[in-house]
Amino acid sequence: MAANELFTVSIPTIKSHAGGSIACTSPAPQVYVLTWSSPPDNRLTPAFNTALMTALDIIEFGHPPGVVITTSAISKFYSNGLDLQLALSTPGFTENSLYPLFRRFLTYPMPTIALVNGHAFAGGFMLAMHHDYRVFTGAKGYMCINELEFGVPLMPPMSSIFRIKTAPHVYRTMVLEAHRFDAKAALEAGLVDAIGDMDAALGLIQERALVKKGASTAYGMLKAEMYRESVALLDAEGKDVANPAQWQAAEKQRKTEGAKRFTDWSKAQSDKPKL
Repeated sequence: MAANELFTVSIPTIKSHAGGSIACTSPAPQVYVLTWSSPPDNRLTPAFNTALMTALDIIEFGHPPGVVITTSAISKFYSNGLDLQLALSTPGFTENSLYPLFRRFLTYPMPTIALVNGHAFAGGFMLAMHHDYRVFTGAKGYMCINELEFGVPLMPPMSSIFRIKTAPHVYRTMVLEAHRFDAKAALEAGLVDAIGDMDAALGLIQERALVKKGASTAYGMLKAEMYRESVALLDAEGKDVANPAQWQAAEKQRKTEGAKRFTDWSKAQSDKPKL
């Protein structure tokens, strides 16, 4: 281990993904940096999500309270989101793996900072938004919700964090235009709190005295109340879980019924006597 490395959690190899690791270092007292590396682009697979949840548990229950920073060892990608085919083929992936990870960050009992040092697309952007603060390195990368581009609906537990944390016009641009926010645009839109590297994140911690905040036993509960609408959606079970297949089936039915109404109208127009 490096001098300031506290622990490492392995990300097991699974089908189509080579695995990797999450290393925890401490660049300052009670500041815990989780650096993940899961080539090629840090996809949020079940194995990745479990490893990250484990790392958060180790910090909460094995170390003094402080601040958690997450970042990537792969300079091009903070996270490229889900492996969509794997997510769709894994029963219960969202409610048993992805949503618990989002909820863990959203209500984590210490301040959390996403140090975004590469692309944060789709689920990777969502993960960053479930942190309390975001710092964008600015050297490369975009933040983007690109479900529009590959024709996938945005489920309520995924979209709620953007509805809560962003202005309506930013939310519209983000979702309905799949806009790619570089660091400057992200700062102007209020998606990030600062532009810079690790020094900027450490500066944010110092300016806002964040290390002390996590010592309060109420910190996580205050966040749970602040974001209770999102927490409720992430916690949904059984019939209350948003199901992409059901949404797509309803959309297919809507189009079928609409097409029939149009056909009936067209036929009625052609059957009218001509003057």
